[in-house]
Amino acid sequence: MPSSVPSFAELLRQCERSAVHLELRDSYAPTDRFEAWKRGERIDWEDRDSWWHPYDQLISDSVARGVVIRRARVVSEPVSEYIRWEHYVTHANVTAGEEVRWLPRRRATVVPLPGNDFWLFDGALLRVHHFSGDGVVVEDEITADPEAVQLCSAAFEAVWERAVPHHLYKI
Repeated sequence: MPSSVPSFAELLRQCERSAVHLELRDSYAPTDRFEAWKRGERIDWEDRDSWWHPYDQLISDSVARGVVIRRARVVSEPVSEYIRWEHYVTHANVTAGEEVRWLPRRRATVVPLPGNDFWLFDGALLRVHHFSGDGVVVEDEITADPEAVQLCSAAFEAVWERAVPHHLYKI
């Protein structure tokens, strides 16, 4: 059955001012890139053609037209192997134009957090990710419910305020 949820690319292309992403899990479903990293393979960051993906271009194009894109990750410490890999590949996100911060979970105790990862577009439209226990996306949900938008917006800003910029976060 086809999904009625617009793709991330569609939502970001419609975005005019801001897109924020909150990640709350310590691991997600493994990818080929993660498995390669675990085997010791590393990205040649000098060879942009070898790692630049359509996602990176979408982010870069959006930032070029004035959309501010911020990503915050709440992580347990010591970090999981998956988070160690995410930290490594975040170089691509930053190069594309995302601002990225990391919040150690112990510093998130006073932050009311939603139960799911999400993207919030222009402070008004949420794309909520629902995952299985092993980190596979089961479903994405779109909502403009004011209560959900307010909770997610406030949570993101509280995390962002407390979080460490990517270039300063050492794992």
